[in-house]
Amino acid sequence: MGGSKPRKRGDQDVLATWTEECQQCFEALKEKLTTAPVLAYADFSLPFILQVMLALGLSYPRSRIGQDVDAMVPGTTVPWPLQLAVCPEQVEVTQAPVSAFVLHTPADLAAFQEADPDIKTALTFWRRNKRDSKEAIASCCAHTTQAMGQQLQLHTAGVLRQQNNTKQQEIMEFDPFGLEEDEDADTQFMIEQSLLEIGKLRGTCRETSDDSIDLISKSIKKIFSAIRQGNEKLLKDLSIKQTDGFLQTDSRGWTPLHEAAAQTNQTILELTFRALGPDSLERRTSGGQTALCVAVEEGLMENAAFLLQQGAQPDCLDQDQDSPLFTAVRSGRADLVKLLLSWGSSVNREGCHGRRPLHEAAKLGNLGLAELLLGAGAQPDPRSHYGLTPLALAAQGGHREVVEALLLKGADVFSQAKDESSILYEASSSGDPGVIRLLLDRGADANVPIHSGHMPIHRISHRGHLQALRMLIPATSMADVSDSGISPLHSAAAGGHTDCIKALLDAGYDPNYMLHPQIRRSYDDERKSALFFAVSNYDMASVKLLLEAGAMPNQDPIKCLQVALRLGNYDLIKMLLSYGANVNYFCRVNTTHFPSALQYAFKDEVILRMLCSYGYDVERCFDCPYGDGSHIPEDYEGWSSTVIKDTMFCEVITVSWLKHLSGHVVRILLDYMDHVTLCSKMKAVLSEQREWPDICRLQENPRALQHLCRLQIRRRLGRLRLRSFTFMSFLPLPQRLKDYILYREYELGSHRGACWA
Repeated sequence: MGGSKPRKRGDQDVLATWTEECQQCFEALKEKLTTAPVLAYADFSLPFILQVMLALGLSYPRSRIGQDVDAMVPGTTVPWPLQLAVCPEQVEVTQAPVSAFVLHTPADLAAFQEADPDIKTALTFWRRNKRDSKEAIASCCAHTTQAMGQQLQLHTAGVLRQQNNTKQQEIMEFDPFGLEEDEDADTQFMIEQSLLEIGKLRGTCRETSDDSIDLISKSIKKIFSAIRQGNEKLLKDLSIKQTDGFLQTDSRGWTPLHEAAAQTNQTILELTFRALGPDSLERRTSGGQTALCVAVEEGLMENAAFLLQQGAQPDCLDQDQDSPLFTAVRSGRADLVKLLLSWGSSVNREGCHGRRPLHEAAKLGNLGLAELLLGAGAQPDPRSHYGLTPLALAAQGGHREVVEALLLKGADVFSQAKDESSILYEASSSGDPGVIRLLLDRGADANVPIHSGHMPIHRISHRGHLQALRMLIPATSMADVSDSGISPLHSAAAGGHTDCIKALLDAGYDPNYMLHPQIRRSYDDERKSALFFAVSNYDMASVKLLLEAGAMPNQDPIKCLQVALRLGNYDLIKMLLSYGANVNYFCRVNTTHFPSALQYAFKDEVILRMLCSYGYDVERCFDCPYGDGSHIPEDYEGWSSTVIKDTMFCEVITVSWLKHLSGHVVRILLDYMDHVTLCSKMKAVLSEQREWPDICRLQENPRALQHLCRLQIRRRLGRLRLRSFTFMSFLPLPQRLKDYILYREYELGSHRGACWA
């Protein structure tokens, strides 16, 4: 096909039927296919030739191949792009869309891709945004040659594999076309010639592509550099010599006009505009900005005025749905706002989330811009998609002057957003006393809750606005607060505002008001009391204030004492114990026979003695149903499905990671007991500890009479009286005896801070 190599005898019949007309048609087809930007087929073997002949309608004698052609390609035709390229009357129809791909819209290109899978592969480069036509064509050529090369490599590999197959496979492969084994050399020669031609085409396309890209890149860089440097002479020359460069964009999607709009030199902007023309005013960056948007964003009054004079649209929106007027309001530029309004910018145009320029001015608290917009016809009470009005945003930010101006223009003080938040609730966010007083004087209702039940007093308490809280307390109904299911004391304690807690307690709010069950479910620990919030926050001042006001420390599912033990603060633990925290509490999911608090004290002697001094039930630690016998019952299955177990102390303290602490813990517990009986399992572990001799001495000898008397007095007084400072102060006993009863001799000094783990 590509040379004059002599043919084998087996091919004589085929060559005899290959007329000059066939050769001319095939050469024309080959040239067309190898030069078209996207239509390229590199496989010019004889089967392909036969397919082309069938598509062209050329006659071919069946004497040589009989019915094999039909068997090979029953009903086969060349794919749609090749049909267009092959048929003479459709050549122009084919080449027109191919050469005009750069002008097609994405929808048209999508249609081309769906119509034919061969074009679909070649058109992948069109997914890039705003590519130049020259660059696109160069890229297309490069892509096409690469695809052709890959096809040739695949075909070559297939032929080489065929040469290594058995003779039978070769016969089966070529017999349908009347080819014999010795025609492998012809096929190889054809492939070599095609590879040489493809290599030349690839080099040409690559050079064209690289040169075009380099030329375009250098051109746009020169133009942008001249604009930034303010080089008017160079920019004039470039506008004459490199007009195509002005149509290009940089990586941001900026045209030269965008770059000129961001410069302070207005002459540069005028020169650039002349080079591009009026159509460039509406070209957008990758962020959807026009040149006017850029000028306003940079705060360049003269550039914005020039662009408006040339016909720029004052209400063009970018990808964020912001118009130049929104940008000018956010930047606080009253002069730009006036300019845009004078050129017809809509003062009531909606932007992102349905907000309007007045929303932005109110949020910023810019009284001058708010009055300017209101004077230009802005509606005083528009709603965003969330139902927020400019009055709500101004109140939220604590901008009293803007709030007053909006109220004077007729803004509704009773409006509510979609979450039912009132203007007063939004004002509670900033807690500005002036705004709160202004709204209350205008009739704002302090008892309107949002959808979650929270009222303005809850929000102000949580944020710690004491002055505003004092204004809201008399305006808020306690009955409505009770119906909400949450006390402002909870909010103040959660925020850690002791002064607000005191103000609420002085106003008569109940320190033992518990959260509504529906609200409790939103917390994993299902907390109830305000005291729990204060303890969780490690807020000693608030804890003391609530306890002194009568807060009960044992009302929550997870006890406040348990939280304090986990925090490990001695003062907090002692304060809770002195105000009646139950030292013998059990966890909700309990696995031990002894009270749960002891688990936090194994490694800390201070906490352990503190718990025992306040009435910890030490006797339960030495309960054991097995005694001196085996601790594994006969019916023991080795596992249990129950959650609530009754694990004995001896089973806990003798595990491998705790048994080294067993001697120290048991020795301390014996100071708060009379004689005890140690089970076999505990004895086995204690005998290995250094405290064992001291434990044996206490167990083998009678305890001191004063110790036995102390134990008896403590039993008679009871835990509640022992922890009551008032009761102990009136007890008619010497102070030294009181100290002995309270185990003061074991206190390890004034301990502060966290426990050591």
